[in-house]
Amino acid sequence: MTTDAADAWKQWHEQRVETVSAPYGPLALTATHWVEDYPEGRLPDIPGIWVADGDGIVLTAAEGDGLTVNGRPFAGQVRLAAARAPEAEARVAFGEKRLFTLVREGVWGVRVYDPGSAARRSFRGIEATPYDPRWSVPGRFTPYDGARVVRVGNADGRERGLALAGELAFALDGRESTLRVARQGDGALWAVFADGTSGDTSFRFRFLHPDAPDAQGRTTVDFNRAQLPPCAFADHFLCPFPPPGNTLDVAIEAGERGLSRGGGGVVA
Repeated sequence: MTTDAADAWKQWHEQRVETVSAPYGPLALTATHWVEDYPEGRLPDIPGIWVADGDGIVLTAAEGDGLTVNGRPFAGQVRLAAARAPEAEARVAFGEKRLFTLVREGVWGVRVYDPGSAARRSFRGIEATPYDPRWSVPGRFTPYDGARVVRVGNADGRERGLALAGELAFALDGRESTLRVARQGDGALWAVFADGTSGDTSFRFRFLHPDAPDAQGRTTVDFNRAQLPPCAFADHFLCPFPPPGNTLDVAIEAGERGLSRGGGGVVA
């Protein structure tokens, strides 16, 4: 079982490296522009005029701007909703760059993904600790009566609401711990946490995505699959910080730890 779990972890790690280094993966993000910061609609180094209008962004461009929409040269005016397709399939492009629309708490923005980014060119892998079964333990999810929204700092220096769905309890080395978690659309859980390694031998905080709990709230808490947040790969992600109560008093010597400065990326 341990061998199978270790092999599965290795495949997971390889897939993570492939995903973050994809042409329009996290390493390709070179900017996040909030439209309200540019009242004239002119975003840095991006042609066209971008104006937030209620539930979308109105883009106005001339033929000479060089923008494409849905793969075709664009001139005129188009209304853009928040992008739901993968970044590589963003409706608006400027050469090889993809311009990805988003909204956070009513504030509209445009992200720029460039496959030629410096971060992507210099990427050498993700440092991660090899699989260790002691970091994979049973957990039990207890939902709140209703969603609880807490205000937390984000990596971009702003504070935003983080909706929490309940608490995930588990034991490590006989010590009981709890994480406050969000619930994703497919039922899987999402925790933003820090621990005794944070800011020292690992990034200052990490993400964890336990599988959807069963009807009794049971799931597996596997810190071998602790992930670096997107802001570890590019400075232009928002990334919420851990909510109150999610700093564990144990050193989680497992999972992804940081960006590799050398070759393979797996560290003992």
